[in-house]
Order: sequence, then structure tokens, then C-alpha cells
Amino acid sequence: MDDRIKPFHGIHNFRDYGGYAVAGGGRLKTGVLFRSGQHLDATPEDLDSVAALGIGTIVDLRGDSERRLYPCRRPPGFAASVLFADGETVDEAPAPHEQAALGVRTAVDAHRRMAQLYTTMPHRPALVAALGVYFSALADRDGASLIHCLAGKDRTGIAVAVLHDLLGVHADDIMADYLLTNVAGNLERRIEAGARMVRANMGPDMDEAAVRTVMSVHPDYLANAFTAIRADHGSTAAYAEAVLGVTPAMQARLAGRFVV
Repeated sequence: MDDRIKPFHGIHNFRDYGGYAVAGGGRLKTGVLFRSGQHLDATPEDLDSVAALGIGTIVDLRGDSERRLYPCRRPPGFAASVLFADGETVDEAPAPHEQAALGVRTAVDAHRRMAQLYTTMPHRPALVAALGVYFSALADRDGASLIHCLAGKDRTGIAVAVLHDLLGVHADDIMADYLLTNVAGNLERRIEAGARMVRANMGPDMDEAAVRTVMSVHPDYLANAFTAIRADHGSTAAYAEAVLGVTPAMQARLAGRFVV
């Protein structure tokens, strides 16, 4: 899919996460599953392009404070349903990458904190509730959808990876989709925007390499999330059912909706 990554100016990390082959044959649909970062800085042209995608459902994984601080811009005539869970989806900090930045000075510090953060994210209560909203929306609502958080890389990355795994996307493709964050759109503009937020909230002492590490993704991070999921539940499917409420019947509906 040469057009998987959407070239917006003020909406970062916007892409189609369908199209991957699944075990047993078939592929995920394209043009119905989208992911991104927040839309606070969307330009009018960005908003027109979003409207053209026909998105009917938006699942916002951000916490209450993030939605207040960074309200998303919407296109004229916006009529999509915006779904979210109440609470702070990453405890007290407004975003995983900002929480990871606490006390961080170097890239080594940042990598270690991000990797540790992913071991706890799949079981954080407010994020679990938000992920439940996401899977229920996909199972029950027709049309194209968008899932996003603040940077569109950590909470969104875990959500999409769990869905991919449930639908039988190969592990290599799951990781490849996750790592697209590191090349999607204008990377330097995204890192610059994220760095302003990180330094404003966490202090100016992080070196440049640490900021870039916090604003990127790494295979270790997602691997740690899946290790935590499987250590506690044995499989992603068992985790999805026990923790997120994604029953076998819901999993079958998801496959029926998105695998062709």
C-alpha cells in the first residue's frame, strides 16, 4: 500500500492500518481503519482531507486532561461520533511519552523508561476501558473509523497491534505497522511539536537524543507489551476476552467486518 501514510501538515502519524494479509487467507480491508495523533494543529486543508475519508466513528484514547488541553479541530459539517472513556489513560501524566520523560536526561534513560512503561500499559484501568470502547465500536459500528491518542504511537500502537493479532496479521507485519511511526509523515515536524509539549511539561533538561527517543517507537516497547499480555493471559485472545471484554463472538464479528 503505497498510500498507507497520509501526508497531512498538522495531523501527525495519520495512516491506514488495513491491507495486511491474515492467517488462513484474506486481507484486512483498506479505507476503513485509520490511526493518527491528535488534531489540535490540523490545517483547513487537513480537515478537508479527513472529511473526504468518510470517517463515521472516532475513538479517542486520550485522558480527560488531554482532551481539555488539546481539543481536536473538526471539519465543517462534522458529524462523526467521538467515543472515549472517562479518566486518565496513563495515570497522572498526560501521555505515555511525557510520563516516560520524567527524570530522563539521555537517550538511554528514555529507552529504558519507555520500555518499562509498555509493560504496564495493557492493564491500566482507564486505558483498558478506552480499549474496550475501541473494540466495541469496531465490532458494532458500520463505516470507517479513526483511533488516535496524543502522538498516535503508544496507546494507539498497542490498540492496533492487539487488533491485528486478534485478526491473524503476521507478527512481522504487526511490528512493521507499529514502526511506521518512525517514518510516517513529516517526522521532524512531529518531533519538534512533541518536544515542545515534553519540555513544557517535564522540564528543559532532556538532551536532543532523549527527546527523539521519547517521540519514536522501538521494537522493544511493543514486544514488552505483548510479553506482559501473554505472561498474564497466555494469548492475546484470552487477554482481549478477560480484560477488554472482547468475547469470541465479538472476535468473529471483527473478522467478518474487516477480513476480505
